[in-house]
Amino acid sequence: MDFGFTFAGFAVGFIIGLTGVGGGSLMTPVLVLVFSIKPAVAVGTDLLYAAITKGGGILSHHRQQTIDWSVVRLLSAGSIPATLLAVLILKQLAGMGINYEPVITSMLSIALILTSLVILFKSRLQSLGRTEPFQFIRIIHRRLRAPMTVVAGFIIGILVTFSSVGAGALGAAFLFFLYPRFNTVRIVGTDLAHAVPITAIAGLGHWHLGSVDFQLLLSLIIGSLPGIYLGSHAGIQLPEKFMRMLLALMLMLIGGRLAVL
Repeated sequence: MDFGFTFAGFAVGFIIGLTGVGGGSLMTPVLVLVFSIKPAVAVGTDLLYAAITKGGGILSHHRQQTIDWSVVRLLSAGSIPATLLAVLILKQLAGMGINYEPVITSMLSIALILTSLVILFKSRLQSLGRTEPFQFIRIIHRRLRAPMTVVAGFIIGILVTFSSVGAGALGAAFLFFLYPRFNTVRIVGTDLAHAVPITAIAGLGHWHLGSVDFQLLLSLIIGSLPGIYLGSHAGIQLPEKFMRMLLALMLMLIGGRLAVL
């Protein structure tokens, strides 16, 4: 077991517990930039890591009745086909002998920058559908909210499979916009219930392609579980707004760095 990976899992887990931001936004860039893991392996391994570490959260939210399963079904109607399509595209590229690592790196960069913007403007997204200049959105919600949710799921599925980023912060951003009357806990629960199976499906697709390192996965999980626990307790003592701004800026810098690789 490589203790460097275990420590990385602990550090990322601590930040996840501190800020609530999904591990894909942090773990994959760390593996690529710090440990020089191939982007495809970093993405594939991180997808299964995310599915495992977040899996227990679904049961908790289900017991608290903070999951809207009808919305989860709509998101999945778009994300599952998109995930399978993305895996098929990667398989076809590999079969043709085309190096798809640059595609994954570019998608990862875009997803990180989008995630950083979502974190920075989270409050604005929450209130967008409720403010007077955007009252027309309510009409769109009534008529097109269901198909727009499916489209949102499709976008998430593509991003997640190519970059391991998007099922958390970006998924929540779509829900904040499409379902402005949902409170934050219901957004988080619904987003999580959709994110876990999608990351699992995408991760299994990468496993099929041979881009999952299970020894690396085990090292990350061993480090991240105590990290998440300690981070969630330390987060109570720190101002959320400051931590989220710091994290957003960090993700934007990492996204910019990946863009020039």
